[in-house]
Amino acid sequence: MKILIAEEEFALYADLLRTETGLQLHGGSEAERLLEAARECPVWLGQPDLLAQLLRQGRKPEWMQSTWAGITPLLAADLPNDYQLTRAVGIFGQVMAEYVLTYLLAHQRQTLSRVAAQAEKRWDNRLPSSLVGKRVLIVGSGDIGQSVAGFLEPFGVELHGIAREPRQLEPFERVFGMESLVEQVGWADCVVNLLPDTPATRDIYDAAIFEHMRPTTLFINAGRGVAVVDHDLVAALQAGQLAGAVIDVCREEPLPAWHPFWTAPNLLVTGHSSAPTLPSAMARLFVDNLGRYRAGEPLKGQVSFERGY
Repeated sequence: MKILIAEEEFALYADLLRTETGLQLHGGSEAERLLEAARECPVWLGQPDLLAQLLRQGRKPEWMQSTWAGITPLLAADLPNDYQLTRAVGIFGQVMAEYVLTYLLAHQRQTLSRVAAQAEKRWDNRLPSSLVGKRVLIVGSGDIGQSVAGFLEPFGVELHGIAREPRQLEPFERVFGMESLVEQVGWADCVVNLLPDTPATRDIYDAAIFEHMRPTTLFINAGRGVAVVDHDLVAALQAGQLAGAVIDVCREEPLPAWHPFWTAPNLLVTGHSSAPTLPSAMARLFVDNLGRYRAGEPLKGQVSFERGY
């Protein structure tokens, strides 16, 4: 079977997949080379931004496996949707949990303010607080959110989730529907946004939401930048309506120099680095899905174009 790999790390993916018998691997990251290979390959693996370019040139696969959890570039209105699309699932839980834990612990231990104190040669002996008993709200309780909750659970935090509708999900104590977001951000000591980019999840973190947060709350956005109304978040931080924000994803990336996030008080920008794709884990997922594809079985991470994820 001929497989198109549209990846900056083509050589690494090709090496990881070379042990699979019966696969002819083509591709790279150069547009001309990809266009040529796309004519003959019914299965595509790679970055949504590169794959979207091929779709715009009139190419189309039978099945496409994204190496990203987010597939926004492939959902543009001018692109076809009459093919099977799967997103990367089951491979980001630990790296996302490590990201959330890094900044949650840094917040509790006042790490950044202690760095500033050292630069000023100022003794900072404030006592930190423990994570035990802290209330963490994970907004987006799917594959990644559930895994993040599992890593947080041993620290003794209280875990609530937000999903499209209320449900029972381990290890959350409760999972609420989106209609409970306002109430739940008022409950939480830390709000972690992991929602995908859909019409229903844009601009949901606005002035009204931030007004309901506690002055001690930490807001972490590792979902999508379009979920946050930027100037409302900056205004909320300036007014002390929440304690701090860690922003990994932005509406425009790279973030332009004029953007107020750079100078907003108690806001840290982490440059879309929260959950990188590990090629070895991605290759295992692709091989698993390839077996399912050949057998005509349901694929992991199947995308509904109507829902947008």
